[in-house]
Amino acid sequence: QVQLVESGGGLVQPGGSLKLSCQASGFTAANYAIGWFRQGSGKERQTILCIDSSGESTYYRGSVKGRFTISRDTAKNTVYLHMNNLEPEDTAVYHCGTEEYASSCSGGFDYWGQGTQVTVSS
Repeated sequence: QVQLVESGGGLVQPGGSLKLSCQASGFTAANYAIGWFRQGSGKERQTILCIDSSGESTYYRGSVKGRFTISRDTAKNTVYLHMNNLEPEDTAVYHCGTEEYASSCSGGFDYWGQGTQVTVSS
């Protein structure tokens, strides 16, 4: 069955960087759109970024453009979220997800992982 497992979160100082990993199993990630969303404590879920089956990225939040990028390693069936110049406002649980049968990014998710905590603080 579809499984997504995130890792790579942690505590980082403002201005720092992290690389989050999303290990997919039960399906070939390269054939589908995979996205990242986050949810801060007491805040609404925010879809951030998505990569489609052709490798094109879609940004959903202007605040991460120029700081976050998304990539995919087909051999490892893994999608990465590269986060640079992190800000305290980026503090949240980060999840990766996918929409069933979707090769294009729509911002929606039918499956997602348990998430990984990112805390940006000095």
